[in-house]
Amino acid sequence: MSDYHLYLSLIPEALIASMLEPEEFGSYYAVGRSGRVFGESIFFELDPSFRSDDFAFSLADERCVTQPDGKPKSSVYLGIYNVLARIPVAAIGKLYLVTDDGRTLELERADYTPDREHPLHLYQEFCPKSPLVASRLEPQAFCRSITDPTRPVNLPRIAFSDMTLGELAFDPLNGKADDLPYRYIPHLRDVLSDFTANTKDSKLVLKHVRDAVLYRTVQTGFYVGDHDHFAFYPFPSREALKSTYYDWWRSAQISHFD
Repeated sequence: MSDYHLYLSLIPEALIASMLEPEEFGSYYAVGRSGRVFGESIFFELDPSFRSDDFAFSLADERCVTQPDGKPKSSVYLGIYNVLARIPVAAIGKLYLVTDDGRTLELERADYTPDREHPLHLYQEFCPKSPLVASRLEPQAFCRSITDPTRPVNLPRIAFSDMTLGELAFDPLNGKADDLPYRYIPHLRDVLSDFTANTKDSKLVLKHVRDAVLYRTVQTGFYVGDHDHFAFYPFPSREALKSTYYDWWRSAQISHFD
């Protein structure tokens, strides 16, 4: 067993070896040692036995040692490009969501039940690309569709979350959207309503999500998978967020950049 953890970061995409425990790593990765840099982070912990010739594991073995001042090695980058595509879903463990001031929420895999309630969905992709996509497909079907190797345009693997649409999931043109924090509601209505006359399963809403991660808009959870393998990480209920995970939830709703 190695003396370090393996973390698959989605923001930005990277494979990192670290001697820090997940919560410590989340804080370090989001705010740094000085606490003067802010930015959300999302990462998976990998099976510690995972190895691949695609990554420089020799660097981890060499550099993940206690430092002269007695501190553990915080990070050793083993890959920074095309990382998710080279890590099998079976090697992916717990998911960690970090607020921009370094508070970490741990999510575990759970059994997935297809969403039959909502006819329309909104997905924020995190890796390997970061667009915002509307779809008539529920999460697992969306994952399998976008990673279908028989299609001329596809991704080998994808990590994403579903975002709440409220009444727009049922009535894009007339549904109320007052409680949705998106800046592009008119455009979103247009894209969603186009499904009534368009045979496409999915449509691009934004080419790249420039805003911070809007944790408060997550509907059911986070997903990672490809055409054959799929993992679901349910997001806590609003009741649990307001009680059990109050500190994290409060931090997640505040922008510390301002």
